[in-house]
Amino acid sequence: MTACDTILLRADEAGVGKRLDIFLAARLPELSRTRLKALIEEGRVLVDGAQVRPSLLLRGHEAIAVDLPPPRPVDLLAEDLPLDILFEDDALIVINKAAGVVVHPGAGVDSGTIVNAILAHCPDLPGVGGVERPGIVHRLDKETSGCLVVAKSDVALTALQAQFKAHSVDKRYLALCHGDPGPEGRFDTLHGRHPTDRLRFTSRLKHGRVAITEWRRLEIFDGACLLEIRILTGRTHQIRMHFSEAGHPLLCDALYGATRREKSLPPGSKVARAVRRLGRHALHAAHLAFDHPLTGARNTFEAPLPQDFALAIDALRDSPSPTR
Repeated sequence: MTACDTILLRADEAGVGKRLDIFLAARLPELSRTRLKALIEEGRVLVDGAQVRPSLLLRGHEAIAVDLPPPRPVDLLAEDLPLDILFEDDALIVINKAAGVVVHPGAGVDSGTIVNAILAHCPDLPGVGGVERPGIVHRLDKETSGCLVVAKSDVALTALQAQFKAHSVDKRYLALCHGDPGPEGRFDTLHGRHPTDRLRFTSRLKHGRVAITEWRRLEIFDGACLLEIRILTGRTHQIRMHFSEAGHPLLCDALYGATRREKSLPPGSKVARAVRRLGRHALHAAHLAFDHPLTGARNTFEAPLPQDFALAIDALRDSPSPTR
């Protein structure tokens, strides 16, 4: 049986007068408030060694211990689904993930994911890295397309995870955003779950993890830009969050405010035509480079631009298209 992981925290001055569950949600953005409330009610959160209620108001300086139980085993189904494989050897597989595909099962999704497809392609994968997300080194959002690496052995998984943690992996994205954020720039902010909308993340926090995003403008259009983006950290929704909060949400990103902007666009405008051709947030993981976990050689992979993204760029350039 796998032992619990214990997270130790101390309530600081910013937590004085706050409910325990709200304080923990801000300090542990990877856990939802609902999950934290359940842990408190199960007696897995101790404050100064005592079991408490989620509504406990902190006085400051309390010692808080959060015990995270091991994930419950799930029955993962191997499914013979198509994979766009960019590279494969005995240690790893790099795929070009299609937009609309979830990386691993969870929260109401138990089939049709990359993991389900990989399990059919690599029958030995279930033993790699545990039962919940076998072989998964990193994630891409459901609507994000592009390069994704999956480890095929525990040795490869450990080595690749270490590179992601050390930020030595070169991850570059192509994105279409509203407006013009400038020729180049860098966001260096905090990152954590939004205090009122638990589906979103925000940088407007007093406490959180660091998120760093760099960009350069590749092409400017009437009302939008094509960007190359490099992330130095791997936070959930970090690119989408950063550009939304800077006033330049990605095209079609309903969660981060693009829909309000797009409803007011003239139907015949170039951006409106691009939005109709795209239909999902405009983010593509175009480039991935890392050291091979066994040979140490630097490996670089490029995922070609998907058709919907290319058609959106054509609309912004006002280029002819056979589907127009």
